[in-house]
Amino acid sequence: MMQNFQFYNPTRIIFGEGQIATLNTLIAPETRILLLYGGGSIFKNGIYDQVKTALSGYDITEFGGVEANPRLETLMKAVEIIRQEKLDFILAVGGGSVIDGAKFISATVNYEGDPREILRQRMSIKSNTLPFGTVLTLPATGSEMNSGSVVTIEETKEKLPFGGPALFPKFSVCDPRVVVSLPQRQLQNGVVDAFTHVMEQYLTYPAGGILQDRLAEGILQTLVEIGPQVVANPGDYTLAANLMWSCSLALNGLIHRGVPTDWATHMIGHELTALYDIDHARTLAIILPHLYRALFDEKKAKLAQYGRRVWGLDGENEEQIAHKAIARTEAFLDRLGMDRKLSAFTSDTAGTAGTIVERFQQRGWTKLGENGIVTLEKVREIVNVAL
Repeated sequence: MMQNFQFYNPTRIIFGEGQIATLNTLIAPETRILLLYGGGSIFKNGIYDQVKTALSGYDITEFGGVEANPRLETLMKAVEIIRQEKLDFILAVGGGSVIDGAKFISATVNYEGDPREILRQRMSIKSNTLPFGTVLTLPATGSEMNSGSVVTIEETKEKLPFGGPALFPKFSVCDPRVVVSLPQRQLQNGVVDAFTHVMEQYLTYPAGGILQDRLAEGILQTLVEIGPQVVANPGDYTLAANLMWSCSLALNGLIHRGVPTDWATHMIGHELTALYDIDHARTLAIILPHLYRALFDEKKAKLAQYGRRVWGLDGENEEQIAHKAIARTEAFLDRLGMDRKLSAFTSDTAGTAGTIVERFQQRGWTKLGENGIVTLEKVREIVNVAL
């Protein structure tokens, strides 16, 4: 039976080719803006010029260098600039990392305590934030249409999530034409990130969410169909637009309302990124199939449904279809160029499982997944198999 739920998403989406030019209709002329971006790709692909042209005459202070896994230490420098210059709006121009960084800055500018506690206590930020908007340059995380964020404390190698209802972007400009300039690796990551987001909200157990299941399966089917195509042909606007919208819908809060969710793959994957600086999506590809095998009995019914509806498997019993569904998932990750073992990224794998289990234990994360089925022993098992 579906659970009771509320759904709230105030982000205004401005979607389509050429929409960056509308920024001056979205931000009041007197606004003092912090323009936040990452490593400089926006200068090469023309997005920076489009933004500056659209905001000609505005008071803009720039802050670049936000990392692919945004670091608290870097973001706090932006916080100080906002405080000193008395800026009143953040415009995040980038992918999920830059947008996640904007959310942390938004939450921290008026916060008087230790900013690390926002992450370590997984605070729900409900008020007293600095408003922000986004120009999406990389479809992947869905951060342009949700209120969640993940930030790394470099000092302690911790990658931690937080969020809250006050951290939705005021608007997000999404122009699919940006996809054509993206490196193949980032496109691969985007498809896998969105795919895993859906799976974390869908692949649990039957809960009577008939429409929610169909919505999730529709996004999965779309990603399976267009994922390899858009990686091979990023200049195809139709493919790019469908990828961008799939990524937004995968994590805008809609498909998980009223149904159980997992998120253990993400929590384990975050630790691999924090420890080894591996791309987020690639840590998901490492963990996801192994988690399904470790929790096979608990997830068997939903794995079989997924196999039938997304992969078209038929004619066998539930257990056989469920096993084949995992194999199809692995084949899909392979087609997208994902390495599925930690050893492909580092030779220093000894003790990884123990380190992650110890970190989870210290934080009180002793039972993850739907209904707490991913125990610390299961975490150890999953990571050891993934080495």
